[in-house]
Amino acid sequence: MTEGPIDRRTDQIREALEEMIVEGHFADGARLDEVSLADRFSVSRTPLREALQALAASGLVELRHRRGAFVRFPSLEDVVEMFDVMAEIEALCGRYAARRMSAEDQSAIEAALLACEAAAAQQDVEGYYRANHDFHRLIYHAAGNRFLAGEAERLQRRLTPFRRLQLRVRGRMPESLRQHRQIFEALVAGDAERVTRQMREHIAVQGDRFNDLAATYRSAIRGRHVA
Repeated sequence: MTEGPIDRRTDQIREALEEMIVEGHFADGARLDEVSLADRFSVSRTPLREALQALAASGLVELRHRRGAFVRFPSLEDVVEMFDVMAEIEALCGRYAARRMSAEDQSAIEAALLACEAAAAQQDVEGYYRANHDFHRLIYHAAGNRFLAGEAERLQRRLTPFRRLQLRVRGRMPESLRQHRQIFEALVAGDAERVTRQMREHIAVQGDRFNDLAATYRSAIRGRHVA
């Protein structure tokens, strides 16, 4: 078995498993067999176990003593409540960033926006997700409050599987990109009130977006494929 640096390989396995879970390859409560997964990814069980521990920290996997790892979807209500809190945290980050971001912050956020545009033009959902992650993370740090940025990143990691799931809904990627452009324009204008409103609307799960998330989430919980 060939492996790269443990930390990078672990991250790759975590992302792959995360995507398989939210796409319904494993139903809620399914046991994740370490031997077969190690064979699938051509790794030893060490990076696999590290990836499972990372998924457990996000709440998507439950590790049971001497029994192994099991898929564990939080309730839809819990996911929506996390999005509600994330919307308020990101709104606050946007408000502060509009007042405090430096020229370097602005350039970095613009570069992430351009990367989002390039990925969207190629219909590259995974590429868009990575650029989208950078766009938001850079706004957290442009807010100039390390504690707030840390809390935002912590909750962002917890919501990673479900934010990725959202991007797979038809029409969501161009809508997300349009909102990113509006957020960036408001940041550059220093319009804290507008950024606050736009960041909240960008993250909150309401109306049709709630219905879309509910449908895709329930499908993932049931499991559509056999791993």
